[in-house]
Amino acid sequence: MSPLALPVLIPLFAGSLSLLAWRWRPAQRGIAVVGTAGLLVAALWLLVEVERDGIRVLQVGDWPAPFGISLVADLLGAIMVVITGLIGLAVALYSLATTGRGHEAFGYFPLMHLLLGGVAGAFLTGDIFNLYVWFEVMLVASFALLTLGSEKAQMEGAIKYVTLNLLSSVTFLVAVGLLYGLVGTLNMAHIAQRLATLDSGLVDVLALMFMVAFGIKAAAFPLFFWLPASYHTPPVAVSALFAGLLTKVGVYALFRVFTLLFPHHPGYTHEILLWGAALTMLTGVMGAMVQFEFRRILSFHIVSQIGYMLLGLALFTPLAVLGGLFYIVHHIIVKANLFLISGIVHRLRGSYRLERLGGLYRTHPWLAVLFLIPALSLAGMPPLSGFFAKFIVIRAGLEAGAYGVTAVALLVGLLTLFSMVKIWAEVFWKAAPEEQDRASAPGQGELWLMALPAAGLALCTLLIGLQAGPLYALVEASAEQLLAPERYIEAVLGVEGRP
Repeated sequence: MSPLALPVLIPLFAGSLSLLAWRWRPAQRGIAVVGTAGLLVAALWLLVEVERDGIRVLQVGDWPAPFGISLVADLLGAIMVVITGLIGLAVALYSLATTGRGHEAFGYFPLMHLLLGGVAGAFLTGDIFNLYVWFEVMLVASFALLTLGSEKAQMEGAIKYVTLNLLSSVTFLVAVGLLYGLVGTLNMAHIAQRLATLDSGLVDVLALMFMVAFGIKAAAFPLFFWLPASYHTPPVAVSALFAGLLTKVGVYALFRVFTLLFPHHPGYTHEILLWGAALTMLTGVMGAMVQFEFRRILSFHIVSQIGYMLLGLALFTPLAVLGGLFYIVHHIIVKANLFLISGIVHRLRGSYRLERLGGLYRTHPWLAVLFLIPALSLAGMPPLSGFFAKFIVIRAGLEAGAYGVTAVALLVGLLTLFSMVKIWAEVFWKAAPEEQDRASAPGQGELWLMALPAAGLALCTLLIGLQAGPLYALVEASAEQLLAPERYIEAVLGVEGRP
């Protein structure tokens, strides 16, 4: 039995069970943990198979490619599904302590499973139209999660979120329609094979359209403002899930499309990506510097860190692509963890505003340590995972002669450290203000249930930093697969990838 379909089927099945247990709260909560744990186990099984046997392909309904729908797992897809399972399990555990009955009654857990199923489907599909379908599944689930509670700030953020993402979806769908009219197929391996034989200006237009569509999904400059306007508004578990996974699906799609469908693209598309990466880094970190609300700072830093991933793709050298992929893995874990920690702070002090916080280093030193690990990793301090991620990308920039954007990347790293130090000083180091927002003291069981997933993700960050070799080797092999698209084409179509 192949585990290829399980990362998609398990969340969808768990979500269906949650709907059946609509009025039975303990069952919904148990299904959330078991379902996300099952997703993680299935993803690890898939990764082991792909690493051992190469690219795995499942032709749905036994229809041969390119006529049917293909599920494809190369190393990149398998790695991303493993990280999806890890973040899903962490958020599910955290949600047990933070999600109220009201949100659960409006479908929090079924929507969480639907979102995870959409993310896994996007990572494993081998069909460009089904990639669009999975994007829409994510959009529906994320919009519903974003509006749970129906508070004014949530609705304002949701309107911006859905408007820009609908623009992305329309651009994506039009590009898919034009692409189908040009090559007569929707299977990505078959599209790549046929595009390699074409010399048409429409191919260049399609490359730009996909860049715009996925750039919006990834929150790249200039259409990124939907993210910091919305990610700080929902319940913190939802923020962590969004911060870890949603924008990375857009980044993944950019890597997939520009290594498989448009590997022989004109130089100007990567020139645009290079400028976009630099401006995404700068605007994101500058936005974070002027914020004084915990989650808004973290939201702007999602934007700035996306720039490093795009830089790896824009440079398009083996080392740069490796660095971009390593950065994706590191950032998903670190950013989700920082949002989880912000929720613990809010639970203890009743506010996300930095001026209303303080003194947590003295009262909860363990929380200060949990914050410092992902915060310093985000800034690129050794020996944490972020140091190696930034080092690889910056080294690739220097080797490629892109000195200007490399200088920007170094500057953004320093400014990121400044933002993290600001949070540390305001939330943990300074004395607690005399007047604080009231927060009911959490029980020890509730507090440790919130701390457990944060500690687990912090441990992952430490392990990646202290034992970077295994992940480096895995990501290096993944980058080699991406830069040799003929392997993907041969695995899916059963023929050599040459035109």
